[in-house]
Amino acid sequence: MNVRRRLILSLLALLVPASLLFAAAVGSVVIEPEALWRVLTGTRAGVPYTLVFELRLPRALTAFAVGGLLALAGALLQVLLRNPLADPYVIGVSGGAAVAALLALLAGAAAATTSVAAFGGALGSMLLVFALSRSGPGGTNRLLLTGVVVAAGWGACISLLLVLAPAAQVQGMLFWLLGDLSNARYSGIGMTVLVFGLAAALAIARALNVLIRGESTAAALGENPARLRALVYVLASLLTATAVTLAGSIGFVGLIVPHMLRLLGLADHRYLLPTAAAAGGSLLVVADTLARSIAAPMQLPVGILTALLGVPIFLFLLARTARQPGAA
Repeated sequence: MNVRRRLILSLLALLVPASLLFAAAVGSVVIEPEALWRVLTGTRAGVPYTLVFELRLPRALTAFAVGGLLALAGALLQVLLRNPLADPYVIGVSGGAAVAALLALLAGAAAATTSVAAFGGALGSMLLVFALSRSGPGGTNRLLLTGVVVAAGWGACISLLLVLAPAAQVQGMLFWLLGDLSNARYSGIGMTVLVFGLAAALAIARALNVLIRGESTAAALGENPARLRALVYVLASLLTATAVTLAGSIGFVGLIVPHMLRLLGLADHRYLLPTAAAAGGSLLVVADTLARSIAAPMQLPVGILTALLGVPIFLFLLARTARQPGAA
């Protein structure tokens, strides 16, 4: 293991617990380090305990799971489409989930029903894109174009629903579309899907190292590109569907995190995939903590914060790469 890779892994090993501690301590009421330490080491009463274990940490763990799911899905899609700027939402999964969730909200459904509707819409969109992309030649390019077109169609449906919705419901619908963790309650579903999704992705990590060099190269080295492409697409779609179901549409995490790690030199997917999940989770935990703190008691949609945090970092990394000798 080279020095740079070891340094990145060490920093991430510190970043994950640091982000969770940040989420536990910071909010409309700041918990001092001494009080936080007492709560974490045994005190089971008082306002700090309620804030940490009943409100902040459950929400932070959900945010970590969602961020990890999006970053992992982004890393997989960037291999599938052989495009470092691929995003989990480019294949239309988020749009299908959004339309189904908004329809449920318009019908006055409960939060649990809305989540089920979102997951069903995401899976339906996934099956639609995959079926349409397999109906003719074109491979990866056809899959990408089909996803973009279906996503555009879902976008038109979302605009129509927002126009037709009663004024009293529009704000809640917009918050869901921008990504909202204010009603998040940790249930373990997101973390379970993240763990199993990461395990499945790591099982094919060596094959992904070959696939990213091209399907002809993968076939020459004994891989089945068509089967591998289908597996990556379904896995990335399920990860995205789970993230959207838990927190709505949160953009940019799945784009910037795996691309940033690649720019830092993590090209081997055996290391890129777990580090992307850890970095994506930590990024969303920090963004959500800021979203519920900087304008307290009002809470901002976390999707706004991920864009505000991600855009300057992404542009800085691109500029840094362009200045390096031999950069394209």
